[in-house]
Amino acid sequence: MGDSSFLSQFLMITDIKTVIFIAVLIGTFFIVKQFEKKKVKFSTRTIYATIIGLILGVIIQLVAGLPEDPSQVTWLQEVTKWYGLFGSGFMDLLKMLVVPMVFVSILRVIINMGEGDDLGKLTFRSLGMLLMTTAIAAIVGIVVGNVMKLGVGTDVVASTETELREITPLVDTLRGLLPSNPVASMADGNIVAIIIFATFLGLAVKRLSKKYLDVIKPFIDLVEAFYKIIVSVAMTVIKFMPYAVVALLANTITARGLSSMISVVQFIAALYISVAIMFVIHLVIVAINGLNPITYIKNAAEPLLLAFTSRSSLGTLPVTIDALTKKQGVEEGVASFTASLGANMGMNGCAGIYPALMAVTIANMAGVEMNASFYAMLLVVITISSLGIAGLPGTATMAVSVVLSGVGIGAHFPLAGGILAIDPILDMGRTMLNVNGSTTTALVVGKSLNKLDKEIFKSTNVLEETQGV
Repeated sequence: MGDSSFLSQFLMITDIKTVIFIAVLIGTFFIVKQFEKKKVKFSTRTIYATIIGLILGVIIQLVAGLPEDPSQVTWLQEVTKWYGLFGSGFMDLLKMLVVPMVFVSILRVIINMGEGDDLGKLTFRSLGMLLMTTAIAAIVGIVVGNVMKLGVGTDVVASTETELREITPLVDTLRGLLPSNPVASMADGNIVAIIIFATFLGLAVKRLSKKYLDVIKPFIDLVEAFYKIIVSVAMTVIKFMPYAVVALLANTITARGLSSMISVVQFIAALYISVAIMFVIHLVIVAINGLNPITYIKNAAEPLLLAFTSRSSLGTLPVTIDALTKKQGVEEGVASFTASLGANMGMNGCAGIYPALMAVTIANMAGVEMNASFYAMLLVVITISSLGIAGLPGTATMAVSVVLSGVGIGAHFPLAGGILAIDPILDMGRTMLNVNGSTTTALVVGKSLNKLDKEIFKSTNVLEETQGV
């Protein structure tokens, strides 16, 4: 008996299939390594890894006989667990970087700001742009939801597991963003609080450096040194991305199963259609600012693919900032600031499109009348509640519960059970759109403040060869 619990609970290997698919995953790593040896471009390697992960996930499901509920199949659970070591493990390493990177980047931005630079302008333009695109995303969601008649005539089995999260008053949300304890804010990953704390520190250093430069200089040097070190660590971690992408995507499909997707295929279609429309709107915004949308997509490929497979805007943050500075040509300060804000508020996918689609679906299921005032209220609630949503998997559910309560249909939240069951499939598209929204914001704000180097933006491929990424 002791032996079997060692296998089933400690090693989590009770079936030969588990061993085979762990071996297959390691085999795919060798394939990815070959691309690396052949100097295939990093973004192309990531695309290949995404395709390999997708195929692997489907194969695992087919071998399992497309089970209705993969969580009941022991060896699938084991495979999921082991794949999570590689996929989620990589995301843990990226998340390790988020807090120190945001803190030191923002601090450095403010210390290095020239006399003419205005922190107020940077903040207001970034926030304004994020909230505006979230409002547009919500409108897209409302329109698509209505055109596709989501939730009309659906017989729904309410899930007992889904409970509504408490709705937080706006005042409390805003207070929660303030760093009453900076160390706790760092431990909780409250990025907005970290940005505020770093801003106060940076402004103090700037003010004191006029009179007491000799005293302050060691701190400024420390900030510069720490920034260099953390960027170097980020580059080391980012190099593992193609390997992690295979495991992340295969895992999502293995854990959720294909049959669970078929039952809510209409909602999945609506979400991805909305994401595609919003993506085009982002490209239009990029084009209006005099930049080539095709070049933009090439430059943004890595963070977008990682966001799609990892489902974490915050986890993708180091890669987003790296791509913004080295490929899009946005100045480091603007890139760090807007991308950090965009990973926590004004998320176009999770806080814009998704709550709008859910509200339309659930209102239709519950027979709630949707008139002009309902839509106006929905738009306001979505835009304001998008201010305090952190970019980690699972936060979209929180956004939905806040929005539904805000428009008065919170009692019907359990109707969303079937959709929440396949959340990871939806989360991939949503997160990619979140990251695209903050990247677009960074470009627009950077250009408006003359902090965008168009030469770097255009010469996308030269850098990769020189860096040997």
